[in-house]
Amino acid sequence: MTKLHVYDPAMCCSTGVCGPEPDTKLTTFAADLKWLEGQGVEVRRFNLTQEPAAFAENPDVLRIMQETHGNCLPLILVDGRPTCGGLYPSRDELAGLAGLPGYTSPVPKSDEGCCGPSGCC
Repeated sequence: MTKLHVYDPAMCCSTGVCGPEPDTKLTTFAADLKWLEGQGVEVRRFNLTQEPAAFAENPDVLRIMQETHGNCLPLILVDGRPTCGGLYPSRDELAGLAGLPGYTSPVPKSDEGCCGPSGCC
């Protein structure tokens, strides 16, 4: 079973529905992760505000956090390997990262993250 871990930046909740204006990007991402779980992928999510120890206990996450001054969050690990950072991937991109049949691993190449020119991973 593929394991996908998401290390979120500091925020009050991961759903994006807190506060006066819900963040639709976070709401969509939360739904996409739920869908991914339904496809047999083990998904875990860590919030820097609520679970700082999870960041400190993982050597790769800690190294990337130090090298980028935390600018590479959210950071996604697939089977323990840093794979994507700096943005929330789409459902299709998540499926590709997780190796689901019918999807190709995108690892988007952009200045905004996901191990492209930003060098997050």
